[in-house]
Amino acid sequence: MTTPETSGPQEAARPAADPVHRTSFATHDADRGIAAMSELYTGLGMRAPTDGSFELRMAATAVGPLLAHRFRLSTSESSGTGDVSGTYSVVHVLTGHLTVSAGRQTVATPLPFLLPQGVYGGRWEGLLELSTVVLDASSVEETARDLLGVPGFDLRFTGSMPVSPQMARHWLAQVRHVHRDVLPNTEALRTPLVRGQAFRSLAAALLHCFPNTFLAQPAPRESAPALPGQVRRAVAFVDEHLHEDVGLAEIAAAARMSPRGLQAAFRRELGRTPVGYLREARLDAARQDLLGADPAAGGTVAAVAARWGFAHPGRFASAYRARFGEPPGATLQR
Repeated sequence: MTTPETSGPQEAARPAADPVHRTSFATHDADRGIAAMSELYTGLGMRAPTDGSFELRMAATAVGPLLAHRFRLSTSESSGTGDVSGTYSVVHVLTGHLTVSAGRQTVATPLPFLLPQGVYGGRWEGLLELSTVVLDASSVEETARDLLGVPGFDLRFTGSMPVSPQMARHWLAQVRHVHRDVLPNTEALRTPLVRGQAFRSLAAALLHCFPNTFLAQPAPRESAPALPGQVRRAVAFVDEHLHEDVGLAEIAAAARMSPRGLQAAFRRELGRTPVGYLREARLDAARQDLLGADPAAGGTVAAVAARWGFAHPGRFASAYRARFGEPPGATLQR
């Protein structure tokens, strides 16, 4: 598709109250470009270059508490300010060099990094291409409290750089999965299961990849083994709520256990994690739907996969084959 030299945000036609919001933009007009960037970068302060040199291309997808965007900027103006209060925003420099500073903190790295909270300044040279993931701060904090089972937990990030090269790769792998397998699938994103899982995967990666008070929590003390009844309650909850956007925290609450205690109990009693059991149960439900679907009436593997929280048909097919020994298409054609 050819993009006009100067164009406003482009959005595909979508139903009312559609949870998926997409924007694309390309321009040589500095004022229009800076205004468009300001919608993504809260509190952006940037001057239009006096020599007329400016080119911007960007695309963004917003899904509830998750925003992912990418832009390519070429301009002689090489500095600006921003304010990410209320969000946790992770930037990855794809092309060029960017230095971010806030108070005494300075970050300049090709690795993904967490923008400082509050007002920050940025400097770059020439062409700059960034990929940014923005997560609603209150939703991330709620995820941390749920995972720890501590309602009053105070989440604070204490550094901008990944805690290790391995965790940097883990973050990038999660972002790549969401960008390639989840965000392009508009129909799947309209399913609450898919939206919830996409956010939780990134929120959990954020909590484990960047220095924060979540990582500083001590390991739970050994407690009495879970009673079989607690594990049965958890299993029953999963079976009754397969269609809903539930995760580890909700399953643990139903079992009246901490999330960490429930994970240990599941591994001991069932040889898998609660989330692993949830995934297998949804694969089983998807199989029943495929057996009952009529291809002649429009039944498809992709539609069934999305209904049960699998955004990427290829990954669904791989997991399905591993569990049932045949591709989902073969089940649909029976």
